[in-house]
Amino acid sequence: MEATGDLEDDPDLTNRKFPGNPTLTYRSTEPFRVVGEVAAWEGHAPEQVAAMKARLAELEAQGETSLNESP
Repeated sequence: MEATGDLEDDPDLTNRKFPGNPTLTYRSTEPFRVVGEVAAWEGHAPEQVAAMKARLAELEAQGETSLNESP
Protein backbone atom coordinates (compact mmCIF):
# COMPACT_ATOMS: atom_id res chain seq x y z
CA MET A 1 0.00 0.00 0.00
CA GLU A 2 1.05 3.52 -0.64
CA ALA A 3 -0.16 6.50 1.37
CA THR A 4 -1.86 9.33 -0.52
CA GLY A 5 -1.69 11.70 2.48
CA ASP A 6 0.03 12.26 5.77
CA LEU A 7 0.76 9.31 8.08
CA GLU A 8 0.79 9.23 11.86
CA ASP A 9 1.91 6.54 14.29
CA ASP A 10 -0.97 4.28 15.33
CA PRO A 11 -1.58 5.29 18.96
CA ASP A 12 -3.20 1.91 19.72
CA LEU A 13 0.28 0.38 19.51
CA THR A 14 2.88 3.15 19.56
CA ASN A 15 4.13 3.88 23.07
CA ARG A 16 1.12 2.03 24.53
CA LYS A 17 2.24 -1.53 23.90
CA PHE A 18 5.63 -0.93 22.30
CA PRO A 19 8.08 1.96 22.90
CA GLY A 20 8.52 3.97 19.73
CA ASN A 21 7.01 2.33 16.66
CA PRO A 22 8.92 -0.95 16.07
CA THR A 23 5.87 -2.52 14.41
CA LEU A 24 5.86 0.26 11.80
CA THR A 25 2.11 0.65 12.34
CA TYR A 26 0.64 3.83 10.92
CA ARG A 27 -2.74 5.34 10.12
CA SER A 28 -4.03 8.14 7.93
CA THR A 29 -7.24 10.02 7.32
CA GLU A 30 -6.50 9.83 3.59
CA PRO A 31 -7.01 6.73 1.43
CA PHE A 32 -4.21 4.31 0.57
CA ARG A 33 -3.35 3.16 -2.94
CA VAL A 34 -3.03 -0.59 -3.46
CA VAL A 35 0.26 -1.27 -5.25
CA GLY A 36 0.52 -5.05 -4.87
CA GLU A 37 -1.12 -8.20 -3.66
CA VAL A 38 -0.05 -10.71 -1.02
CA ALA A 39 -0.31 -14.08 -2.71
CA ALA A 40 0.50 -16.28 0.30
CA TRP A 41 -0.63 -15.39 3.79
CA GLU A 42 -1.26 -17.59 6.80
CA GLY A 43 -3.86 -16.23 9.19
CA HIS A 44 -4.08 -16.65 12.94
CA ALA A 45 -5.09 -19.95 14.48
CA PRO A 46 -8.83 -20.19 15.25
CA GLU A 47 -8.07 -20.28 18.99
CA GLN A 48 -6.09 -17.04 18.74
CA VAL A 49 -8.90 -15.35 16.79
CA ALA A 50 -11.40 -16.48 19.44
CA ALA A 51 -9.18 -15.06 22.21
CA MET A 52 -8.86 -11.71 20.39
CA LYS A 53 -12.62 -11.50 19.86
CA ALA A 54 -13.24 -12.35 23.53
CA ARG A 55 -10.88 -9.57 24.64
CA LEU A 56 -12.61 -7.08 22.33
CA ALA A 57 -15.97 -8.11 23.79
CA GLU A 58 -14.58 -7.54 27.33
CA LEU A 59 -13.38 -4.07 26.37
CA GLU A 60 -16.72 -3.23 24.77
CA ALA A 61 -18.56 -4.40 27.90
CA GLN A 62 -16.34 -2.02 29.89
CA GLY A 63 -17.32 0.83 27.57
CA GLU A 64 -14.03 0.92 25.66
CA THR A 65 -14.40 1.62 21.95
CA SER A 66 -10.70 2.09 21.22
CA LEU A 67 -7.41 1.59 22.98
CA ASN A 68 -6.80 5.27 22.18
CA GLU A 69 -9.26 6.13 24.95
CA SER A 70 -7.64 3.92 27.60
CA PRO A 71 -5.72 5.60 30.42
